[in-house]
Amino acid sequence: MPVPSTASLAPRVRRARAAVATVFFVNAVLYANLVPRLPEVKDRLDLGNAAFGAAIAAMPVGALLSGLLAPALIQRLGSARVASFGLVGLAAAVAGVPLAGAWVVLAALLLVAGALDAVVDVAQNAHGFRVQRAYGRSIVNAFHGLWSVGAVVGGLLGAAAAGLAVPLGTHLAVSAVVFGVVAVVAYRFLLPGPEDAERTAPADAADAAPVRLRRVGGRTVLLLAALGVLAACGAFVEDAGSSWGALYLREQVGADAATAGLAFVALQVAMTVGRLTGDRVVDRHGQRRVARVGGVLVAVGFGLALALPSVGTTLVGFALAGLGVATLVPAVMHTADELPGLPHGVGLTVVSWLLRVGFLVSPTVVGVVADASSLRVALLGVVVAGVAMLVVGRVLLTAAAPADDAGQEAPAAAGGPVPSSPPAG
Repeated sequence: MPVPSTASLAPRVRRARAAVATVFFVNAVLYANLVPRLPEVKDRLDLGNAAFGAAIAAMPVGALLSGLLAPALIQRLGSARVASFGLVGLAAAVAGVPLAGAWVVLAALLLVAGALDAVVDVAQNAHGFRVQRAYGRSIVNAFHGLWSVGAVVGGLLGAAAAGLAVPLGTHLAVSAVVFGVVAVVAYRFLLPGPEDAERTAPADAADAAPVRLRRVGGRTVLLLAALGVLAACGAFVEDAGSSWGALYLREQVGADAATAGLAFVALQVAMTVGRLTGDRVVDRHGQRRVARVGGVLVAVGFGLALALPSVGTTLVGFALAGLGVATLVPAVMHTADELPGLPHGVGLTVVSWLLRVGFLVSPTVVGVVADASSLRVALLGVVVAGVAMLVVGRVLLTAAAPADDAGQEAPAAAGGPVPSSPPAG
């Protein structure tokens, strides 16, 4: 089916773009809103550190258990319904945390929250790519940037509620109602119709099925594996900032507690800026080139921080790493969503699941290596991740939207020729 002209789609697509941005924002706010009050939850249930940590770990466990179910739900209900009403369920799960009277109930609620968050994550990205295809140019990086903004806003809301001594139950209930209503309103403006409505199709529909069938096999699996490696690289870089940045500044550089927290801030601020401005850069240079140059920034930035440990070089290194990784995950998700021979949403779901595995495994790997040698040596893995982005990044699509009306741009096979075409729009 030919893609409708931008002029005919403009009003509806612009509203859908705003609605998807709202969904990303709400998704980030809901759990971030709880994070500043987690110590209060721990104290209310009189939990030790191990028990509390185990309860928190239920979230990624729930995400891993449910993440692969997203394609079936999207195919049956549509990405718009799954994303919007999944957020309502997530809001309810978070709002139930103050009602937990025992560890097992808290863990169960966080398990459900993690499961819903994983499904919503796939659905909101799938719908974001629908809108991007209708636009004919890159817009999805800004969605991820707004997710980062939402995480900051949610954290500030939670901190403000704690500072004002707002009862935890009241705080989370009001948040659930407000943001649940926002999610439902956003649903009204998301794109209707089938998931592939905006996807460019071959001119001869009779030839489409055999082509898809021939492309299912080892090449697709190889591409998925390569995309999984890139997703893991993104997780490794981001986790280095959130889990180890402050510790590195304290133990290896000798910074005070206030300064140590700036490593995470430097990475997050640079990554948010990179995402909010990344669409224009991707349209100009292509997401493959941007991701590979990003790998150089990650490797050089962390190499600088590790080779010349000081507060200044460390903050510059973390900022360069955040900027370098900013557009990687959206590019990986987009390429996975366009893999030939896979039902809609399957490739996106697989790399999203592998990304979560990366976030689960990364802190353990760094911790084990740090105990065996030092944190400075362990964080050399981030430099390796940057090099891997440079090398493996060649499998990414060049353009962030279909190149023309004749068909989709295909991902480059590992070791094969790399097709290149400018982004549409």
